[in-house]
Parts: sequence; C-alpha cells; structure tokens
Amino acid sequence: MGERRCRLPGRHSLFWKLAVLLVGFCLLMVWLSWYWGRYVETQNAYLTPQAKGVLNGYAAQAEQAWKAGGERGVDDWLRQMRSHEQSWVAVIGSDLQSLGSLALDDHQMQRLTFMRGVDWPMSRRQKTVPWLKIPFPDDPAAGSLVIELPERFKPGRYALVWQMLTNGVIPALFTLLLCAGLYRLLILPLNQLREQANAWRADRLSSRLSPQMTSRQDELGDLNRAFDHMAARLQSTVQIQQQLLRDLSHELRTPLSRLRVACDSEQSLPELRERLSREVDGMRRLVDDTLHLAWLDAEREKLPAEDIQVLALWDMLVDNACFESCRPSRQLRCDLDSDCWVRGHLNTLAQALENILRNAIRHSAPDGIVQLGGRMDGDDWLLWLEDQGGGVDDNDLERIFAPFIRLDGARPGDGGFGLGLSIARNSLRLQGGDLWAENTAHGLRMIMRLPAREVEAVA
Repeated sequence: MGERRCRLPGRHSLFWKLAVLLVGFCLLMVWLSWYWGRYVETQNAYLTPQAKGVLNGYAAQAEQAWKAGGERGVDDWLRQMRSHEQSWVAVIGSDLQSLGSLALDDHQMQRLTFMRGVDWPMSRRQKTVPWLKIPFPDDPAAGSLVIELPERFKPGRYALVWQMLTNGVIPALFTLLLCAGLYRLLILPLNQLREQANAWRADRLSSRLSPQMTSRQDELGDLNRAFDHMAARLQSTVQIQQQLLRDLSHELRTPLSRLRVACDSEQSLPELRERLSREVDGMRRLVDDTLHLAWLDAEREKLPAEDIQVLALWDMLVDNACFESCRPSRQLRCDLDSDCWVRGHLNTLAQALENILRNAIRHSAPDGIVQLGGRMDGDDWLLWLEDQGGGVDDNDLERIFAPFIRLDGARPGDGGFGLGLSIARNSLRLQGGDLWAENTAHGLRMIMRLPAREVEAVA
C-alpha cells in the first residue's frame, strides 16, 4: 500500500476557527492562573492605602508629642493611643531605646530585630502578628513609631473572595464565553439547518437559507450551499412532475374526446377500429414519452459512456427517417467524416439525435435540406443540425425545450406532443453534454455539445 498523504485543511476551514478559539481560551486560562493570580496574591499581601495613611498619621502624632513634651509627652500620647487602639505601641529612638518612661523588656527588644515597614508584604500565614516600624515623617533620625499591626489593618481579609473569583467565577465566565463561541460557530448553523429541514418537511420547498449562511467559506458553508442546491433541485423536480401531470392530463383529453365521439358515431366497424387504433397509439406514445422525460429528469447519475462514431449513427438514423418521411437521402446531409467520435450512451444519444432530426424534418419544407455539421471545441465536439424551416422568435429559443410547448404559427408543421426536444436535452445532459438552439438565415440550428473520445482510446 502506498503512503497516505495528510492534507492540511483549507485556509477557510472550520478547523482553523476552532483552533483559534481553543488556543485563545487556553491562553486566557494561562494568563488567569499566572498573571492575575500573581496580581491578586500581591494585592492581598500589602497594606491598603487607607491603612498606610492611618499608621503614618500615628507616626506624625508621636513625633509631635515627642517634640512638644519629650518623655512626658510620649507617655501621654501612648496612654491616649492604648485607649482606642488594641495593639502594642511604643516610640523608640535611633538607638532602639524607648523614648517614653517605660523601658522595653528583653522579649520586646528581641522583637525589634524583626520589624517591617508599611510598604513591606504582610503574610497571613505567620503565627505572630508583625510589628511595624514607622519613622517620624519630619525627622526620621529622631525616632520611630513601633506598633503591632492592628487586626483591622491586616491584608488579605477578602482573600477567600478573591480566590473564589480567581479559581471559580472567572474561569466559569471564560468557559461560558468558549461555549458561546462554539454555539455561534457550530450549533447555531445546525439549528438553522434543522429549521430549514422542518420547513421542507412541511412542504415549504421555496424556503431558503439566509445569504449569511450560504456565503460562509468553511465546511458548514459548503453544507449550507448543498442544502440550498438540494432544495432548489427538489422544488424544480416537484414542479416539473406536477407540470407534467397537468400537461399529460390536458393532452389526454383531446384523444379521449375523439374516442367518445367515435364511439357515438355511425361509422362502420373497420373505420371505427382504425380510428380507435390511431388514437390508442397516439396516447401510448404520449404516455411513453412523458414517462421517459420524467425518468430523465429524475435520473442524476451520468449514463455509462462508450465511444460512438457519429457518422455511423447518422447513417442509421437517416435510413429510418427516410423510410418514415418518404424523403430522399440527399436531403439529409452530413458534413462530418469518420474521425468524429464522441463519448456517450449509444441508445440515449441515438434517441436524442433522432428526436432532433424528426423535429427538423417536421418543420422543414418538403424540398428543404437538413444538414449535420460539427467541429472540435477543446475536449468536446460541437455538433449542429440545421434545417430550412421558418425559425422561431429569439424569445422562444429556450421555451421550445419545455415539455408540451408547441409554438403557434412560428414554424409550419404538424404532429408531435412537444416532448422531443425536452427529452433530447435531458438525454444529452445525462451524458455530460448540452443542447441549445439559435436562428440562422435559413431556419433553425440545434447545437449539441458532447465529450470527445479520449486520446488514450484513439491510441
């Protein structure tokens, strides 16, 4: 087995949209866990600006008391502080000795070696309450305020709330945004497709998806366009089938009416049998052609192809046409040579070309010439069949391919049900070709496009 090649998705593939969405979500979560978590932890480790302002104010008051009253002033201020602040407070000099009358004991002196500043981080994990050293604001060398951090000033009081926000609420919001993006990218288009399918199930075949859905360049856009194309084909098929039934019922009324008149007439038995046989044959051809056209319209797979020599096929059709129309073969000419080979389904191509030939003979004058020509056009053969009839109006060049269309007065002739050209076009399209018409100076030209025989087949 050969090595399988892994093809990358296209530039507009849904894969890249999902990749960008998921990578963005992962980066947000990484940012949340690192930067935001670090920011929250830092904020919970430092004193608030309000707490710093109060403590610096205490230091300013202590400095003022020392300058105003010395040791006595410090003692008075300390008594006043202890009355409304439930923390240990002292005022010390640069030599770490108390500036008040009450000296510090050994334990307190030992604690003075682990003091912190107001701008230092405070950890709630410590068992002991930190002591803060706040220098005098005007003369830091004269002394400092030492205070045990009051309970109300301890940072991290809302650490649990911040932790819940960081580890719970914010990731949930980001996940909700991710779900909203996935919903908009995947679920919303699928819901619209479901609504569209429900509309078709309710026989609203004219309903279509919005241009915003069909203009997407990813896989869902391809799916939306396929849905719209399927709806258009389904609506067209239903309309064609309904129109065929209406036209068939209309066309059958005329021979049935003639049969009723023939049955009520005074004709002899041989004449009556001849009339009945003629009308029954006409109805049978009408039903057969209608069913064949309906089958061609419903069949979507290309027919199996083979190499066909157009000149040999033309000779066979000319023999039958001359026998049916009683025209000499010199009036049915072919300018193609034996090198004209096409790819197609023999029986279907023969029937299509026969319908076109019969239509040309029917609408040509008795001495008119019907001529087949062609040329190579890239990988296809362009074949055209010209008659010397009256032609049709330019506005009717497309209408003649509709079922049961017979133009009044545009082209002289009689017979037929208006199904031959419809069958011919659908037959050629099932073989990868096409059929259209254009007027010439002498009549009508039917142009067929058919795939040419492959070069390998010629070799």
